[in-house]
Amino acid sequence: MSSRIGGSMWRRLGRLTATVAGITVTALTVASCGPAEQAAQQAPPPQETSTARGEQASPMAAPPKVEAGWPRWGFTHTGVSANNVTPEFEQAVAGSLARTPMLQNQHIMGFGALNPEPYPGRFYWEDLDSRLNLMKQSGATPVITLCCAPDWMKGGPQGPTEDSAWDEHLEDAPYPKHFDDFARLAAEVARRYGDVKYFMVWNEFKGFWPDHAKPADYKGYTEMYNKVYDAVKQVRPDAQVGGPYLGFDSNRDGKTELRGDWGVVNQNVLDAFDYWYEHKKGADFVVVDGASPTDAHELVPDEFGALSKFADVTEWLRKKTGDLPIWWSEWYFQPEDGTEWAEPHRLAVQAASMMEFARSGAATALYWNPQVKDGPCQGCLWDPRTGAEMPTGRLVAEFTKWFPAGVRLDPVTSSDPKVRVLAQPEQLLLVNTTDGAVTTTVDGQEFALQPYEIRWSGR
Repeated sequence: MSSRIGGSMWRRLGRLTATVAGITVTALTVASCGPAEQAAQQAPPPQETSTARGEQASPMAAPPKVEAGWPRWGFTHTGVSANNVTPEFEQAVAGSLARTPMLQNQHIMGFGALNPEPYPGRFYWEDLDSRLNLMKQSGATPVITLCCAPDWMKGGPQGPTEDSAWDEHLEDAPYPKHFDDFARLAAEVARRYGDVKYFMVWNEFKGFWPDHAKPADYKGYTEMYNKVYDAVKQVRPDAQVGGPYLGFDSNRDGKTELRGDWGVVNQNVLDAFDYWYEHKKGADFVVVDGASPTDAHELVPDEFGALSKFADVTEWLRKKTGDLPIWWSEWYFQPEDGTEWAEPHRLAVQAASMMEFARSGAATALYWNPQVKDGPCQGCLWDPRTGAEMPTGRLVAEFTKWFPAGVRLDPVTSSDPKVRVLAQPEQLLLVNTTDGAVTTTVDGQEFALQPYEIRWSGR
């Protein structure tokens, strides 16, 4: 998950941010209202239909309401982003992103931002200002993750974070005696960034769940969440606050209620979620993340079949939470055990995973952008050398354009179940899930697809 970047990397990326944080670029807000957004505003409530296996499933109830034209798709800035290179590079990337404005998310500490409150009551905003400025340039709908906590809130010294602390303690939770201090910091963030409406509280229970074989400290997290919720709402009643940003880990076998062909969600996850949901002060949306591989890096029954986990978890959450929008703050579909896929294969799995979110009525899905400053970067949104949009960036942009939240989905199927289909009134998306060429008929048209090909087609 988001903890995949090791400690030494935290330190190095923190320094990269510090060298460029002083750069300020004039903000330019770009708005867009394309065909899909217009359809989202005009279309009747959708009835979601699954065609993942070439068969029509029973329609689901309409997804929870979101704002008209809600983009649904976006990404999280990590240790390196476009503002860490040159002003010219930043402008090039911002201009490219502005062509299809989407959600963009930034953490307040780590993931490209230095300690925002090195001393109690003394704030350092330079890194957050720089990232939020990039969001403005690119016409984003900005999101802030209220994580992580300054060192002095978790047993460390006051002052700028030391190298060893980035390595060893970034993901520590604040001590309970400092929950109020963290809530005050969250309120200061919300006050400073008045144009940011959406805030996610913490990240994957970091520090509240050191051993996933044992129960999480869900009472501690919920206590902190409630303090943050109250503090942010007090200074910004308009702000939207969500949690618990909990990773839905799964195993091949088990006995919990949330299960599928892909495996079984860990009971400790369900216990943590249930406690938070029953004891929260409030929530404007629900935040989770997860991976289609199991904790043991297994793809059950295979890399495409495992993706149904995303739809099953979303549907389980929707039934439990009613009208609350479901946000996926991160999602992963490739095992982290050294498994390598050629880029067409990886992109096909990613596209099929995004189909699962669209079909199941997830309100939001944020891609964890693994950007680097130079060299090869599989899965990056833009080229680290030129800033040009890469295939992953195009894929996320196309989903943003054609499948925003609320767009009507049509029950279109493929004559060959190896080809997955997602359709809205104006556009078809086809994904060949095999390593061989396939010819199929979809929506009255014949399509010849190359191995792992992704095809967009007007209707």
